[in-house]
Amino acid sequence: MRISLMIEPQQGLSYEEQLRIARLAERLGFETLYRSDHYTSFPGAAGRPTTDAWTVLAGLARETSTIRLGVLVSPVTFRHPGAFAKVVTTVDEMSGGRVDAGVGAGWNEVEHRALGLEFGAIQERADLMEDELALLNGFWTEPDGWSYEGHQVRVEATLFRPLPVQRPRPPIIIGGTGSPRSLRLAVRYADEYNVSGADPDECREVFGRLDAECGRVDRDPASIRRSVMAGVLIAANAAEMEKRVAAQMAMVEAEGTDATAWLDARRRRWVMGTPDEARAMVGRFADAGAERLMLQDLLPRDLDMIELAAAELIGKV
Repeated sequence: MRISLMIEPQQGLSYEEQLRIARLAERLGFETLYRSDHYTSFPGAAGRPTTDAWTVLAGLARETSTIRLGVLVSPVTFRHPGAFAKVVTTVDEMSGGRVDAGVGAGWNEVEHRALGLEFGAIQERADLMEDELALLNGFWTEPDGWSYEGHQVRVEATLFRPLPVQRPRPPIIIGGTGSPRSLRLAVRYADEYNVSGADPDECREVFGRLDAECGRVDRDPASIRRSVMAGVLIAANAAEMEKRVAAQMAMVEAEGTDATAWLDARRRRWVMGTPDEARAMVGRFADAGAERLMLQDLLPRDLDMIELAAAELIGKV
């Protein structure tokens, strides 16, 4: 199982804190560091500082050397698809070809309204996401002069320079929970389908439908990677675990949520517990068909937990 680390910097992390985590993750051997793309502070207390995902990645690209970098996932509503292609290409160059492009339709209406960003119906956002996927593939792989007439975007005789360092293009990741359209778009445009918020049995079912969609359009199922984003809460022993559970619950309680119910709802799908329990859960995801696991860390300032997760999970399942 390939192991990546995923953080939620909208929890108030400064650039320096994110850099510290990136350098630690690189030293510990995580394959990729992903961050979220949000402008509203959650989970936890509201009103904490938030940073722009791709601006941060540009900085991390220059201050790391081996770890891959990416965003899970960038809402198409935040950046025009043409501009997004330029941003990803620029950071790919700055990193020497270490960037993944995670794409999504967006979901958090509050942060859109707070910044004056358009938030249309899901059909409109999904249409725009399809345009973005077409543009990423077109700009990066089609011959000069490529044109496109999409749902909401039109491209005329493009000459896209520079091309990405990664050829034929940076890996494209589509995240979702297995909706029919997300699977269709993944099979048509993506290199990886990432399932979030699902337990191993649910992941197995989604991956089965992904295989079926590949069969429908005659794409080799082995050509699209399967991954899972799962919360992580791991401790060396029961006493340490009790402290980390308390810290996680305190974070949730700060936003007025029933922390016990919140955490109980996630136990069946998180990598959670002592090292043996955590490895067992990773093994269940592997048995379900996941090739890569993004550990979603909601206690990102707890660097000891990141070190423990690396020591106990990387190369152990």
